[in-house]
Amino acid sequence: MFVDRVEVEVIAGRGGNGCMAFRREKHVPRGGPYGGDGGDGGSVVIRARSGVNSLVEFAHQRHWRAENGAPGLGANCHGRNGQDLILAVPPGTVIIDKASGIIIRDLVNDGDEIIAARGGRGGWGNTHFKSSTNQAPRETTDGGQGEVRRIILELKSIADVGLIGKPNAGKSTMLSRLSRARPEIADYPFTTKFPNLGMVSVDIERTFVMADIPGLIEGAAQGHGLGHDFLRHIMRAGILVHLVEPMPMDQTDPIENYLAIRKELEEYSEELAARPEIIVVTKSELPGSDEVQAKLKETTGRDDVLLVSAVTGSGLNILVSRVADLLASQKLLAK
Repeated sequence: MFVDRVEVEVIAGRGGNGCMAFRREKHVPRGGPYGGDGGDGGSVVIRARSGVNSLVEFAHQRHWRAENGAPGLGANCHGRNGQDLILAVPPGTVIIDKASGIIIRDLVNDGDEIIAARGGRGGWGNTHFKSSTNQAPRETTDGGQGEVRRIILELKSIADVGLIGKPNAGKSTMLSRLSRARPEIADYPFTTKFPNLGMVSVDIERTFVMADIPGLIEGAAQGHGLGHDFLRHIMRAGILVHLVEPMPMDQTDPIENYLAIRKELEEYSEELAARPEIIVVTKSELPGSDEVQAKLKETTGRDDVLLVSAVTGSGLNILVSRVADLLASQKLLAK
């Protein structure tokens, strides 16, 4: 099960109450106050951890509570601090405050973290109130309440390259040929319900991460189809590889399909639409793919439209090389 958006409540621990006690020992006259402070409550910490790839754990448990601090004890013993609750999320998770809608933190890299709810302070014991004019205080304070916050966890896949295109354009097949990823592949629309990531090797030293993004339809910028689910994940991609199917199953025009997706990208985000793009005509083994390539060159005014086949392997090396060069020029290629 893949979950990429979930709402949860995080509850920090309450601070322990201060203790009221007096020192009472046989040979210690006027022992005075002896009550310790309470321990601080634990905080709820959200941390990005490599290897975690879904928010499914939070779909099954919506309330997360850190440990309370222990109350203070006699003999000036400080109460034990509550243990922090560490919640592991995938890198690329955005933390959003539910009440205000404000993004609290974007956990992009492994190890990034944020205190989502801070624990309450421990209360003061009566020793804390001792003074020259008040040598036997009976005052204490209660521990503070921990923060309670409703937050939204939203996962945006992190990839160097995003494969985009209409449903059945060949994105999953392309990813499976270029990497060790094994996405579900079938000949019906919307086979891909969530992003699949794979590591593509350029050579011994250079690699990049490629994401197979769920297929886009017209109206996605307004939430139609997989809509914002598609667009949210692709916002992380440094460059876009736009796959165009030469003979769509729904008999639509390949050129119009390309232009429709470009329109959706522009309506959703001008910054996203301005990302570097490599145009690829897939399934070059099918008749008519050469004509579609020529029409795309004419329509876009670009001479670098590629023609590849994930089935026969034709043109895949050229595509990987083109992606690597573009990533290197953008200083995004991992070494």
